[in-house]
Amino acid sequence: MNNEQLLIQRLKQPNTKDLAYKELLILYKERLYWHIRHIVKSHDDADDVLQNTFIKVYKNIQNFKEDSKLFSWMYRIATNESLTHLSKNAKRINFSSEELQQQSITNLKADVYFEGDDIQLKLQQAIATLPEKQQLVFNMRYFEDIKYKDMSDILDTTEGALKASYHIAVKKIEAFLTQD
Repeated sequence: MNNEQLLIQRLKQPNTKDLAYKELLILYKERLYWHIRHIVKSHDDADDVLQNTFIKVYKNIQNFKEDSKLFSWMYRIATNESLTHLSKNAKRINFSSEELQQQSITNLKADVYFEGDDIQLKLQQAIATLPEKQQLVFNMRYFEDIKYKDMSDILDTTEGALKASYHIAVKKIEAFLTQD
């Protein structure tokens, strides 16, 4: 039995669940934070979504069927929570998702937690012009170096479709960055 299977067993047992959950937080908190941050852009929003993600993991660990990696299952929850968060925010302020993305990029420069330079900001602007699925695929591959196989489990899409999405996203970003 590998470490992940042992952790899952401990998460599913009432007498070891809390301690195992703390271990889970240590293992995945930072990776999930950055995954979420690349989607929602704002540090405060990323913290909120991260908290919601871990609450869902804690409440639903008994429903985890173990037909994928724990990592993939958690990333799927984090991705869905991030997209739901963006959608709710867009509706709340009567914006389209695209308008909200553009506003997030504009606010990024003023974000004290954003450590990027002008080139990084321009890259974020380019990414924001992509359709949602291409943004996800590009961020997961480029920033997080997630393998297509794992991405396929997370996004429930074929590896071939993901490779095509990434290739198209790269071409669009290159075109955006070289215009002017």
